[in-house]
Amino acid sequence: MSLLSLTRRETVLGLLSGAATIAAAPALAQQAEWRQSYDAGARNAVARSSTPMLSPEALQATEQAIAAYRDLAARGGWPQVQLPERMAVGSKGPGVVALRRRLIVTGDLDAAAGDSSVYDSYVEAGVRRFQSRVGLSTTGTINRATIVALNVPIDRRIRQLETNVVRLRSWSGNLGGRYVVANIPAAMVETVENGHVATRHAAGVGKIDRQSPLLQTKIPEINFNPTWTVPASIIRKDLIPKMRKEPSYLTENKIRIISPSGGEISPASVNWNSDEATRYTFRQDPGGDFNSLGFVRINIPSPHGVYMHDTPSKGIFGDDFRFVSSGCMRVQNVRDYVAWLLKNTPGWDRAKIDETIQSGQRVNVRIADPVACYWVYITAWATPDGGVQFRDDIYNKDGLGPAPVAALQGDQDI
Repeated sequence: MSLLSLTRRETVLGLLSGAATIAAAPALAQQAEWRQSYDAGARNAVARSSTPMLSPEALQATEQAIAAYRDLAARGGWPQVQLPERMAVGSKGPGVVALRRRLIVTGDLDAAAGDSSVYDSYVEAGVRRFQSRVGLSTTGTINRATIVALNVPIDRRIRQLETNVVRLRSWSGNLGGRYVVANIPAAMVETVENGHVATRHAAGVGKIDRQSPLLQTKIPEINFNPTWTVPASIIRKDLIPKMRKEPSYLTENKIRIISPSGGEISPASVNWNSDEATRYTFRQDPGGDFNSLGFVRINIPSPHGVYMHDTPSKGIFGDDFRFVSSGCMRVQNVRDYVAWLLKNTPGWDRAKIDETIQSGQRVNVRIADPVACYWVYITAWATPDGGVQFRDDIYNKDGLGPAPVAALQGDQDI
């Protein structure tokens, strides 16, 4: 075993060993991946890994995490915690003690923080770190989703890691000098350059019944201020029912109906109680404030007819559950993303991008060096500098049963 491998294994084992015994906890905590200093900065930020999820380093760290979790399971794993559904700084009681102990087990809280029954800034920082590792909003407060994630059994976490390390191995080759990875269960996009994450973006991906596909392609073109042609599936599933309830919907959202001959027809002339509408084309005018594609569409050649795009509904990016689309992918901070895609395309710096968007004119730009793009499905991985990450298996591709946190969304329209 190389010195590098030994160091990584010790690091991951240290992350998980904090609660092995009370006596050993302080020393083991020194090996944890987060060297914690409980000051104001720790309360407001969570360290983000610069190691790409699809990389030899992440693969090796994940292999070491499997060994660490198996070791932890052999020593009893972690306890189930019974907590109030609302806890924050200032809360007091035995639940806080139980929470501290649970966070120490996985290295999210330094054992030196002690067994106080007060929810202080130490606990808040530990909760933030845990939330970051399971893809929840890093509020530092306890809610139902955080409790459910804390109580996912270690056996399930081990099976997730074992399943996903196989996927990671399949992506461990050379993916290119510049590439994009969209991890569907994480609803997250990474841009990678020279072996490091350049930018990271929250995403909105396909609903459970309209899943975003796995694909491998290249991004050749950016469309600024695009129109949106409504896909046939959305016409049938969404648009027709919507028009039955809200006859003014198309007009209010600037969606035109185009007949097979190319002429525009009035919504009032369509029989919405039949399938007549499926014979027409529905096209939404450009406009980042209302167009479903926002200001930008990123073309991705594939047999699935999907692509990446902006959205006027920016609020979704603050949600824990971002499985909201019909298969395409909405990208947060899309201007930064597009600027990275176009960085080697002459004449397309950030100022030019902003100017083009502001103009409202439809402009198509070919990328000088089309960027490799991978849509993947990874629900568990580790990085040497970022801890062990888990996400809900929203499409049940791991075969472990319903996704725990997503089950909380049952009463919502997903």
